[in-house]
Amino acid sequence: MTTRVFRGALWVAFGLFFLFPLYAMADFSTRNLLKGGRTMQAWANLVTDDALYQSIITSLSLAVLTVVVMLLLLVPTMIWVRLRTPWAKGAVEFLCLLPLTIPALVVVVGLKNVYLWVTYIFGESALTLTFVYVVVVLPFAYRSIDAALSAIDLETLSEAARSLGAGWTTTIARVVVPNIWSGVLSAAFISVAVVLGEYTIASLSGFQTLPIQIVALGKTDGPTSVAASLATLLFGFFLLLVLSLVTRRRRHA
Repeated sequence: MTTRVFRGALWVAFGLFFLFPLYAMADFSTRNLLKGGRTMQAWANLVTDDALYQSIITSLSLAVLTVVVMLLLLVPTMIWVRLRTPWAKGAVEFLCLLPLTIPALVVVVGLKNVYLWVTYIFGESALTLTFVYVVVVLPFAYRSIDAALSAIDLETLSEAARSLGAGWTTTIARVVVPNIWSGVLSAAFISVAVVLGEYTIASLSGFQTLPIQIVALGKTDGPTSVAASLATLLFGFFLLLVLSLVTRRRRHA
């Protein structure tokens, strides 16, 4: 009984610790600083403010493109390395975790000459940040997918699929990926959260993403800036909730 009460008290304490700042943000974003009272104008600005709306679309597009490219690059590579070249696993892990040790400023400066060709081929769109963001999210995505692959008998599954006539594409897409779906979703959702919150690289590169616009709005329109920040946080919490529900459902199944 004592343990249950203590656990409940901890849940309440942690809940208040995390929820109170969100409540404060929601309270401030609905205040009318000029006339007093409450207004939802700051939340309406998320759609009606052209610059903010375009930055939201840009960041969401970057998140989707980053996830797609990251999964297409990382999942087949990690499966192939585990099955055909296990001696290279350490090198792949080192390369994937390396971006954690490199400051964002160094990344931008180092990629400056490379991006001359990127902008020449793809134009000067903010979506070209996808290539940099794929590198940035590699450490987080690698850990999620690696944990999921370690939890299954990958060699047996692939050999069974191949013995039944499945090609490598079919084996990966219809046999392996469904068995590591929780890891894939975790990698995707974490990548989305990282992209939506990334500020330094976009700022140094001169692109208007959502974090850049939030900082700019904070100097002239505090409630709208806070509303955009709170919306980003709630979206991240929603993704984590979906991940938890999907993982729990697959575990019970």
